Amino acid sequence: MIRSFLLCIGAFIASTFLVIAPANAEVKIDITRGVVEPIPIAIPAFHGASNSEAQFGHDIAKVVSNDLVRSGLFSAVDPRSFIQDMDSMLVAPRFADWRVLNAQGLVVGRIEAQPDGRLKVEFRLWDVFGEQQMAGLAYFTVPNNWRRVAHIIADSIYKRITGEDGYFDTRIVYVAESGPGTARVKRLAIMDQDGENHRILSDGRAMVLTPRFSPSLQEITYMAYYNNRPRVYLFNIDSGKQEVLGDFDNMTFAPRFAPGGNRVVFSLSKGGNSDIYTMDIRTRRTQKLTDHPSINTAPSFSPDGDRITFESDRGGSQQIYTMSSNGSDVQRITFGNGGYATPVWSPRGDLIAFTKQYQGRFYIGVIRPDGTGERLLTESYHVEGPTWAPNGRVLMYFKDLPTGPGGRQHTAKLYSIDLTGYNEREVQTPMDASDPAWSPLIP
Repeated sequence: MIRSFLLCIGAFIASTFLVIAPANAEVKIDITRGVVEPIPIAIPAFHGASNSEAQFGHDIAKVVSNDLVRSGLFSAVDPRSFIQDMDSMLVAPRFADWRVLNAQGLVVGRIEAQPDGRLKVEFRLWDVFGEQQMAGLAYFTVPNNWRRVAHIIADSIYKRITGEDGYFDTRIVYVAESGPGTARVKRLAIMDQDGENHRILSDGRAMVLTPRFSPSLQEITYMAYYNNRPRVYLFNIDSGKQEVLGDFDNMTFAPRFAPGGNRVVFSLSKGGNSDIYTMDIRTRRTQKLTDHPSINTAPSFSPDGDRITFESDRGGSQQIYTMSSNGSDVQRITFGNGGYATPVWSPRGDLIAFTKQYQGRFYIGVIRPDGTGERLLTESYHVEGPTWAPNGRVLMYFKDLPTGPGGRQHTAKLYSIDLTGYNEREVQTPMDASDPAWSPLIP
């Protein structure tokens, strides 16, 4: 269900939160700091007159709270401690009742069923210490779209308090894994960013690798092996239609869309080394960007489309490079110990995420496009495949851990972490998961 089904009927915007302060003083979360003290926020169940409305109100408030808490920037005030009743909150908050709970933010909502079957969902965000309304929005939507409305509300609160775009109304495409290690089944899967609304998109007869969203969200590009033959595919999410983008005689790797969605960049292996190519989706015409007797793979465009980052061993070890989108002006940007792989350009353009391997350990890190400011965010036995949230502040990746007697088996799970490196959380999936890709915000 796309955002155009949601009709925003009001927006009321006041001041911005900072950290706790006297009444009428502005406060703000600086999410670029190394450690951020979470802001306590109270999110009572949204008011509903009927049983069904009340259930929607309970569910929506829970999703909003879960989204904000998972960000690491908010802590939820325990509902059992609430003093003010729901009915009187709809008239006006009694701010003293919320200050005594140390709630800095308060979200008050209402659900009303409409004669045409839709729901009207309203919410207001209050600054408790400033005693003023910060935001207010209302939506009309069909009932089965309630979860998306909750994510949109969480995005609105996140942006109002942090000044940054949210990332909750998004989806994740990934590889769902099952079966023993010697006969692993890898299927294409999609879900909301919080692990809900999970769907399997492929039947498992072909091994699926490296799925990636198009900028329009309508299509996914990925690689699959049919009859031991590698192919690059396009998959339309709405229609379920699948088509071959490229059927090559040689091994292909890591397809990824260019900004605008009209081209795909990938690597093609010939004669023991691989080079990077682009393909125009409409004409199927390819262009070779690198021509070097080494491995050149894992390309990713900058958000403006002007440059590409990729990995190569042309310097004697696996390192990260950037180049112009036509293949010129190649620059090496990593020089640290160990090998660097899977570079992905941030949607903001300010950072490149990567996987690093050093002394038997794996790391997820970020670095500026000019090669400065390298930071390692997390490490494990095996972590790989970073993907950016659309606001460029959170990463998701998969972690492979040994299990069973003697660690002879493995399990793969998805995790997210913010750029501070202090908020790592597992993303629940119904089976093992790898190779995640984060969508842009749903339009």
